[in-house]
Amino acid sequence: MSEPFRQHPAPGDPVTGDDRRLRVFLVDDHAMFRAGVRAELGVHVEVVGEASTVAEAVSRIAATGPDVVLLDVHMPDGGGRAVLDAILRGPGGDRSSVRFLALSVSDAAEDVIGLIRAGARGYVTKTISPEDLAAAIHRVAEGDAVFSPRLAGFVLDAFAARPDAPVVDPELDLLTNREREVLRLLARGYAYKEIAKELFISIKTVETHVSNVLRKLQMSNRYELSRWAADRRLI
Repeated sequence: MSEPFRQHPAPGDPVTGDDRRLRVFLVDDHAMFRAGVRAELGVHVEVVGEASTVAEAVSRIAATGPDVVLLDVHMPDGGGRAVLDAILRGPGGDRSSVRFLALSVSDAAEDVIGLIRAGARGYVTKTISPEDLAAAIHRVAEGDAVFSPRLAGFVLDAFAARPDAPVVDPELDLLTNREREVLRLLARGYAYKEIAKELFISIKTVETHVSNVLRKLQMSNRYELSRWAADRRLI
């Protein structure tokens, strides 16, 4: 016999027994954003920790044992995918102990698919309301896959348009999230200075990312990169 449906406690209601508040961990490199999320979610869940870097996240998630991790997709040191890889595929990785919900400004299909393939149970954008985010956290904790409505439709449309297209792209998987961001802007015709301003990084860092992308994809100039990105609908 299936378990009867039980609503989650409303904000401010007493929490007892099976209604204990979910333990949530925040990973985002912007301190003000973390503070805002923590304040908004405080009445819905128990925020047990936060981190601004991949290394910090991996260490503190292991120490705090949260139910759900809210995971930023793009961070300077590798972002959400690097956290997922370290925890789920690193030494002693355990896929069952914690669930991950991506929370990002990006609504690009490759980001969504990449994070879900890496092990996230859902993907929502930072425009989501606090109430909807709390509901998404509960659903992910219960084993559901959760997407913002527009993202779900976008991803379904992408697969419907190219049903035989493989989800795995070995070349694209060589690139970090930040390298993909730089590549996308480069392919759109942005100059290095414009890319640096858009991503809040130095021109030297942009040059380093472009050099790494060229080396990984075995290409010699930005025009080849632009064609490669267009073929994969990254622009």
